[in-house]
Amino acid sequence: MKLRAILLFGAPGAGKGTQGKILGQIPNFAHFSCGDAFRNLRVDSPLGRVFVEYASKGQLVPDEPTIELWKGSINGLTATGRFNPEADTIILDGIPRNPRQVELMHDLIEVKAIFNLFCPVIEKLIHRLQRRALKENRLDDANVEVIRARLETYKRETRAVLGCYPEHLIHQIDSTQEPLQVLLDILKILAKIPKPAVSDGNTTFMVAPDRSVQHG
Repeated sequence: MKLRAILLFGAPGAGKGTQGKILGQIPNFAHFSCGDAFRNLRVDSPLGRVFVEYASKGQLVPDEPTIELWKGSINGLTATGRFNPEADTIILDGIPRNPRQVELMHDLIEVKAIFNLFCPVIEKLIHRLQRRALKENRLDDANVEVIRARLETYKRETRAVLGCYPEHLIHQIDSTQEPLQVLLDILKILAKIPKPAVSDGNTTFMVAPDRSVQHG
């Protein structure tokens, strides 16, 4: 079964994490941040060492360890009841990060929408990342050289992901706006996307294709 997914897309510093955390609090949505998952690994673990090696140079972690981490995280969310594959939508932040990962995940997720948070002002992204580094002590935001390397990696490898999906799924969101306005723009679109069977814990509802909500 493919997982129902929404992709948050954009350069480092575009605000994916901020929006993902908020959207993940909405019932029947769960947020997965690939970057956070890597940073939460023990640095002396095999996968943690791989992350440190690549992140310290502003490079992407190779595809296989990234997909391995994602699968393990989804299994963990499901096992602990924080994600129900039958009813919930997973908000993916930072994955897939290149066309090959799109291929590897093709049979695993069904993408319902992509929100491309674009910020044309590079210096604004750099400022955001530096500020975040001070607040969160993040290795991959450690200095300007690493930040610029990350942005170049995004342009060279990650931006091509948009070309792997049909245009009607891609929604352009101006991330230079205040976060609240960015959220509002996302929610306006998200509210129009047909919903799957959902549950509030007691009653299951099914959105019918040609009728209003009916009890299941």
